[in-house]
Amino acid sequence: MNVNQSAPPVPPFGQPQPVYPGYHQSSYGGQPGPTAPHIPYGAYNGPVPGYQQTPPQGVSRAPPSSGPPPASTAQAACGQAAYAQLGQGDVQNGPSSTVQMQRLPGSQPFGSPLAPVVSQPAVLQPYGPPPTSAQVTAQLAGMQISGAAAPAPPPSGLGYGPPTSLASASGSFPNSGLYGSYPQGQAPPLSQTQGHPGVQPPQRSALPLASSFTPPSSGVSQPNHVSSPPPQQPGYQLQQNGSFGPARGPQPNYGSPYPGAPAFGSQPGPPQPLPPKRLDPDAIPSPIQVIEDDRNNRGSEPFVTGVRGQVPPLVTTNFLVKDQGNASPRYIRCTSYNIPCTSDMAKQAQVPLAAVIKPLARLPPEEASPYVVDHGESGPLRCNRCKAYMCPFMQFVEGGRRFQCCFCSCVNDVPPQYFQHLDHTGKRVDAYDRPELSLGSYEFLATVDYCKNNKFPSPPAFIFMIDVSYNAIRTGLVRLLCEELKSLLDFLPREGGAEESAVRVGFVTYNKVLHFYNVKSSLAQPQMMVVSDVADVFVPLLDGFLVNVNESRAVITSLLDQIPEMFADTRETETVFAPVIQAGMEALKAAECAGKLFLFHTSLPIAEAPGKLKNRDDRKLINTDKEKTLFQPQTGAYQTLAKECVAQGCCVDLFLFPNQYVDVATLSVVPQLTGGSVYKYACFQAENDQERFLSDLRRDVQKVVGFDAVMRVRTSTGIRAVDFFGAFYMSNTTDVELAGLDGDKTVTVEFKHDDRLNEESGALLQVAGQRQGPGRKCGMSVSGYKKAAGKRVRSGERGLAEELVTSIDVAETNVFFYPRLLPLTKSPIESTTEPPAVRASEERLSSGDIYLLENGLNLFLWVGASVQQGVVQSLFSVASFSQITSGLSVLPVLDNPLSKKVRGLIDSLRAQRSRYMKLIVVKQEDKLEMLFKHFLVEDKSLSGGASYVDFLCHMHKEIRQLLS
Repeated sequence: MNVNQSAPPVPPFGQPQPVYPGYHQSSYGGQPGPTAPHIPYGAYNGPVPGYQQTPPQGVSRAPPSSGPPPASTAQAACGQAAYAQLGQGDVQNGPSSTVQMQRLPGSQPFGSPLAPVVSQPAVLQPYGPPPTSAQVTAQLAGMQISGAAAPAPPPSGLGYGPPTSLASASGSFPNSGLYGSYPQGQAPPLSQTQGHPGVQPPQRSALPLASSFTPPSSGVSQPNHVSSPPPQQPGYQLQQNGSFGPARGPQPNYGSPYPGAPAFGSQPGPPQPLPPKRLDPDAIPSPIQVIEDDRNNRGSEPFVTGVRGQVPPLVTTNFLVKDQGNASPRYIRCTSYNIPCTSDMAKQAQVPLAAVIKPLARLPPEEASPYVVDHGESGPLRCNRCKAYMCPFMQFVEGGRRFQCCFCSCVNDVPPQYFQHLDHTGKRVDAYDRPELSLGSYEFLATVDYCKNNKFPSPPAFIFMIDVSYNAIRTGLVRLLCEELKSLLDFLPREGGAEESAVRVGFVTYNKVLHFYNVKSSLAQPQMMVVSDVADVFVPLLDGFLVNVNESRAVITSLLDQIPEMFADTRETETVFAPVIQAGMEALKAAECAGKLFLFHTSLPIAEAPGKLKNRDDRKLINTDKEKTLFQPQTGAYQTLAKECVAQGCCVDLFLFPNQYVDVATLSVVPQLTGGSVYKYACFQAENDQERFLSDLRRDVQKVVGFDAVMRVRTSTGIRAVDFFGAFYMSNTTDVELAGLDGDKTVTVEFKHDDRLNEESGALLQVAGQRQGPGRKCGMSVSGYKKAAGKRVRSGERGLAEELVTSIDVAETNVFFYPRLLPLTKSPIESTTEPPAVRASEERLSSGDIYLLENGLNLFLWVGASVQQGVVQSLFSVASFSQITSGLSVLPVLDNPLSKKVRGLIDSLRAQRSRYMKLIVVKQEDKLEMLFKHFLVEDKSLSGGASYVDFLCHMHKEIRQLLS
């Protein structure tokens, strides 16, 4: 993917170059944007007596208000509006020859200024002493974020509005995070990943994607800053006849013009202190406004990847992608879409240069899956030196007989079977017909040489490993799970258009010992084999352990019926953990296949066995230097075990059901390093938590996943990959090894400069890898807290959040860091769209409304104490607010429009996330409201920390200090 090159001027594979009527290319990176009409000005000589200050023509002006115009009124994605604000000030120095004097409305006093005035009254003391230092301090403290005269754009990034781009060496470099970025006068996109299954790859496909992405090389702008309003200029009083000038002395028989007005020539009174000013919340930068602006300004045209300098939509915007040479932002999304030319510029910007890579991203049904390229027995064409795959940016030379690698500049011979002539522009004449020469994302059909041990992989296996200790039986987990598996096994992932799944299944139960089950189709009843030597675990049988579901259905059903009964009277409370994973991995090794282990575990493994753990939940360590030890594994045994699992292609998904401390930091090591997922259901009770658990389990089992994959990231000269983050293992510094990879896992790669980048050629990034077994698409996500530190948060919860956040995609981090708050009673009941979100602050809550908050893990339904009785009746089927059950997790199914709308919205939000979000009803001023307010991230945290406004004020001061 090229970050600073235009894609080759060829249409996408299999179709002519599209032309989109009315498609508008925003100004970006030096390209001229729309300009505001020019109005001549004279030299500035201060306010002109006798003339009112009239706004220049062409600049829309809101009605006069008591305060400066809010910064959020600037259109974040409108280059013209931004230019009009920056290029033309709000104060005109005398009337222009093209501006006529406007007649004031009759209700307005003659001579009143049209321009907005500051919200604090001016103190007119032209002859008084200079202001004291205390007055200056008070005035500085009261400065607003946005200026009244010429508001400068606030800092860029999500929620900061359009950035300020100052002069730089070569273009602009917007501040941005993982939410994407946007250039001068244009806001970026946040992709709301939809859960649409993609087309399954062919069985022999071993290379998932060869995606090329080229972020545009550019310079770096100076840090953006937030401006304060200029101090009030000393002016003249309005005289009785409407003219301006010095105040006249008192006339005979006439009182003062107004009470308290100073008389001309009298002694000035003492300086009056300036009243403190409160920041207007609507005037500060709004993340919600940025999101809405991007949705509204994108229109219906698809995002075309081949246009140079174009920023992709935000992940909260629904959009379609037209692949014309660069990889789709669904596959690769950079933290910055302008890469500084030099390392010095990068250091000055202080924005991490990284890419979030999602190789198996799910696509909406309107977009086609990547084309599969089959080069036959010779395999895909690659560079002889750096092994980069053929892509649209390779340069063919010598009449098409050789090509120069765009990554390492090596000149390679073109194989005879791949030769084609060049046209008059130097492009191959068959570029239209070859996806690898015209698209940014495609798949190669790999030969046996790319497969492990030089042989095509066997179908994978799923092994269900069930804790049958006392805790698992008492909570109803075992019975619920066994009942669900009877039907869930019919929905195992399938390869392509196969009529039935080729995935084989096996079953293990355990407490202090392990129980393997023979479910061979020829048996009348399942057979149990016990392994009590957990210090040196082995697989007691091979034939009959991993079976085809349809062939052994009767035996499997009999086993699932018997397991809850066999252990119904158990009193065993101790469990093992590491030997369970070891046994599953050994079973896959014996069957010579890759696969996944589904572990259902309830307690800290304290039984005598490898991987035994101790309780180290010492809250006294929180907020001390030793706190970090709570989030590190107790022992290195699990790291070693994870390495063995990766070598075998054994992915581990862990479902935890603890009633007390289980040391998530240690137990999650193997899932984290094998590309698996961790699900946690604290204090699980089947009757209360089964909906959430079963929903997660169904999604996890049904999703199609690739196994035993290796990924490598290649870059062009000038930058290199230096660090990797995600759910995977690396045995060296270049290869990302994934025992399992699904459609929601991401790999984040950080880059650093090796040399100065060429502004014309830009920077190139290619992601490619080998894949074994069936694989593509599926689901997984996570959520977290605004402030994880503090004694209110258990180490297990924080450890789980830290483990999961490394592999979630950009769409999930959006609600992870900024939960969505949706008012439910303000939008029409008949509306079928989601209500517009409001800012996550307690100030936005009204006691007469109901709000729905989603954070990726839970849904909170906040009910105000003054909600109308009819609304309460329609939603909860009770007569009054006091009768609503706080903590309710299921809304009653009622036959009325409001109930249907709210329940439909909840279902829609759950479908957008890959983890089931549990509903929690919170009443105003109830004890659960403290938990709800924890996710109102613009407010101060209960355990400390600054509010959003405090943070902006702090940044404002820091930037002013830097600029001064």
